[in-house]
Amino acid sequence: MTIAPATDEDQAALRLAAEVPDTALCTIVGIDGSYSRRRGAQLAVAPDGRMAGSLADGCLEKELATQAAEARAAGTGPAMLRYGAGSPFIDFRLPCGAGLDVLIDPAPDRGALAAVMARLDARQPAALALPAPSPVAERLFVPTLRLVVLGAGPEPEALVRLAATQGLPAELLVPDRDLALGRPPTVLLDPWTAVVLLFHDHEWEPVLANWALASPAFYVGAQGGKAAREARAGRLMAMGHDAASLARLRSPVGLIPNARDANTLALSILAEVVAAYEHLRG
Repeated sequence: MTIAPATDEDQAALRLAAEVPDTALCTIVGIDGSYSRRRGAQLAVAPDGRMAGSLADGCLEKELATQAAEARAAGTGPAMLRYGAGSPFIDFRLPCGAGLDVLIDPAPDRGALAAVMARLDARQPAALALPAPSPVAERLFVPTLRLVVLGAGPEPEALVRLAATQGLPAELLVPDRDLALGRPPTVLLDPWTAVVLLFHDHEWEPVLANWALASPAFYVGAQGGKAAREARAGRLMAMGHDAASLARLRSPVGLIPNARDANTLALSILAEVVAAYEHLRG
């Protein structure tokens, strides 16, 4: 059995545990009922009290920090703790009514953690074996969502700016500075990268859309009205794309129909991209 890929908060927990000796790693390995975090969410607790990751609203984190400190002081190995429904901790309640099984590992294998971080930093998926008594064999991680935006003007700038506020790596490729008409860029794309084309001059689009659709990028989107979309599709078909390939191209782009200003369009696109990424992660 495996558990869901990581959020960025989980990767922050993983990095802290890999870099700081004697940092405990807590992992949700079971959920009964509805809960605000996914199975596999992680929290790292360093000896100096620093924490990374998120498992609830702060109360559970403080409780686990206490448990981790006690386990570290006692020199005990990994242990399973139950919180919420069915918990022996009658003085600690989860307001959502759920039941959680949390694995506390007071001394995780820092070499294994570093190896996972190295793969994630290289934008490769990774798996971390979880020790007994966890009922889950391993924790899966996938690279962080990355955004590559091509275009010029307020729309692509707003999208990159909004992505930055969410801590998402985003790269803006601008015509005549980073792009040459009729030539694909040299940027490498991977299965955890979204590509968005935001051009008013649609002559730039066919070669760039062809490049993006031939890549493993999980999301490819482009703005444009009906006439621009039909012309783009015709040129892509002439370049060898079939219906299945063209179906990968999200256009109109974004969740909000007919967004009329740059900031609304950016929010509309980023929401759609993040939703697609969450679906990809499962």
